[in-house]
Amino acid sequence: MSRRRRLVLAGAMVALAAGLVVADLLLPPDMARWQGRSVEVLDSEGRLLRAFPTAEGAWRLATDQQKVDPLYRAMLLTVEDRRHEWHPGVDPLAILRAAAQAAHHGRVVSGASTLSMQAARLLSPQPRTVTAKFSEALRALQLRRRLGRDGVLSLYMSLAPFGGPLEGVRAASLAWFGKEPGQLTPAQAALLVALPQSPERLRPDRFPQAAWAARAKVLDRAAAAGLIAADVAMVAKDEPLPAAMLPLPALAPHLAERLATGEAAGALIRTGIRTDLQRALEGLGRAELARMEPGGDLAVLVLANRDRRVLAHLGSGDWQVRQLDLSRAVRSPGSALKPFIYALAFDDLSLHPGTLIEDAPQRFGDWLPRNFDDGFHGVVTAREALQRSLNIPAVRVLERVGPARMTALLTISGAELSLPMAAEPGLPLALGGVGIRLTDLAMLYAALGDDGLTKPLRYRIDTPEPDRSGRLVGVAAARAVLGVLRDSPLPDGLAGGQGIAGRRRVAFKTGTSFGFRDAWTVGVSGDYTVAVWIGRADGAPRPGAAGRLTAAPLMFRVFDLLPPDKPRTPVPEPDHALLRATPPPGLARLDGGGPAAPRVERLRILFPPDGAEVEALAEGVSLSVAGGTPPYRWVADNVPLPDNSRFWRPAGPGFARLTVMDSTGQRASAAIRVQVPTGP
Repeated sequence: MSRRRRLVLAGAMVALAAGLVVADLLLPPDMARWQGRSVEVLDSEGRLLRAFPTAEGAWRLATDQQKVDPLYRAMLLTVEDRRHEWHPGVDPLAILRAAAQAAHHGRVVSGASTLSMQAARLLSPQPRTVTAKFSEALRALQLRRRLGRDGVLSLYMSLAPFGGPLEGVRAASLAWFGKEPGQLTPAQAALLVALPQSPERLRPDRFPQAAWAARAKVLDRAAAAGLIAADVAMVAKDEPLPAAMLPLPALAPHLAERLATGEAAGALIRTGIRTDLQRALEGLGRAELARMEPGGDLAVLVLANRDRRVLAHLGSGDWQVRQLDLSRAVRSPGSALKPFIYALAFDDLSLHPGTLIEDAPQRFGDWLPRNFDDGFHGVVTAREALQRSLNIPAVRVLERVGPARMTALLTISGAELSLPMAAEPGLPLALGGVGIRLTDLAMLYAALGDDGLTKPLRYRIDTPEPDRSGRLVGVAAARAVLGVLRDSPLPDGLAGGQGIAGRRRVAFKTGTSFGFRDAWTVGVSGDYTVAVWIGRADGAPRPGAAGRLTAAPLMFRVFDLLPPDKPRTPVPEPDHALLRATPPPGLARLDGGGPAAPRVERLRILFPPDGAEVEALAEGVSLSVAGGTPPYRWVADNVPLPDNSRFWRPAGPGFARLTVMDSTGQRASAAIRVQVPTGP
């Protein structure tokens, strides 16, 4: 060949290559079917919890060919595309073979379609014509250049049909065998190779003989290729075929549905759910539901205290019975908010666990509250009052800390409270006169388990932890409340030293709303928080179904499903009056009624008032206090201010917490919102 002809040929090849590149850029493959995959909700380890069908009703799960059993991959290549590893998407040897066979027999004997060409057809299905074949060949070259060998293989494994609404080998393996395709038997791998050849005609639940024959053919070819031994193929042929299509996993269904709502097609949502724990919890929920009267139901939440990950979630006892997520229903908590009343009073040092409180009839305006047992118990300590969930002491303590302040604190901490229409927070808050969700109640109790730090619940692994945590109460107050609740008497039938009590100590509080409509129990251990609600979705009463009798035993059974708390390095308790056995003289009795209590005006912050929105002037926010015994020490967001401070300069706008302490240890706090002027 002359030099001129070689140059012309080289130029033509370059032009052809350039033309193909330009065509590839101007006419990209339509990836809509690939992008329109099922939304998948995954557990903490990336395993499927629940998938949702595509807009067309298909179960189309993304499949990474590296996570599929190698035997299936080898069988697939042997049967469908032996030279997949080296050809560019179109196999010229297969084309020549198919053409020769067609010429010899006068009809098409075998095809030349590669997996790349099949992937192109799956992306854009067309009638099987010569023109369509040519188009598929061009698209196959294009896909191979764009995605590479492994990418094309993953595309095929995600879109191939396997009967009914099943698309992709993951969906097929889950539906036909009840497991991911990472570990398949030879018989299972062979069936999955055969099915896409004629997915409806070879369905094992409808045409078992045809499915058996197709599977056997794949096994014979695998044995001939040396992928499996001949005796293994013989045994695999006798393995029973699946008789029915199984439902795909549907764990944590309420949570999965909420997280998937509004997500784009193909989204992968990674949660903190632990599959084994979730499965056990759902079994426990169904068993509990079977013991209830018709109409009864339950919701359970399990959290990790450290980062607030939701480890298990039960929106109802059985998804098949009720799809409504009752963990987000707004219900009266009964006495379940009482620990936060005491925590706030402890944090102010207006109460000590050993403070004496009189449990006797007392009228608060027109309201005369009574205890759950309709009796009164005389003088008790704050510790006893909280452990026995006495109503009068709780109302008296709330009167001291202020229901408006209590409501503001819980709201700032992230809880959404529902008050009666146009009503201001009042003393009935102590006995459940407010609505709250189980999710928010669990979040508040987890804050106590994390030394008073507040963080939002983390349903998704990809949700970053907040840069800065809020604070519900101080470390000493949180530990004091949990210390009281750990010594609460166990429900009947749970003896100390048995079951959960023998493995870890759980601080817990029960609650029962008016008319036995809602039964609650929330427990906190070193690592976990478990919250339980039992009631009826329609809010009807369940006479006698108190939290202590129904929700508490279930909560302890949930704790039994959890691994032991991790050992912790002993940390010295802070030297704080709350953590001493004997209260200081000023707190010997509520309202200063102790015989040795000095008559000192209660310490209180005059400015800024609790719940206020204030503007920081040039010199900062003014600080003023009344009562108590000087000198005073101020702390802003856990940072001590200089002695005798009269102003505080905030770092910027936002929520802040100011605390003042006097020389006797009294404390008062105010949660405020700071605004910083932006101009003249």
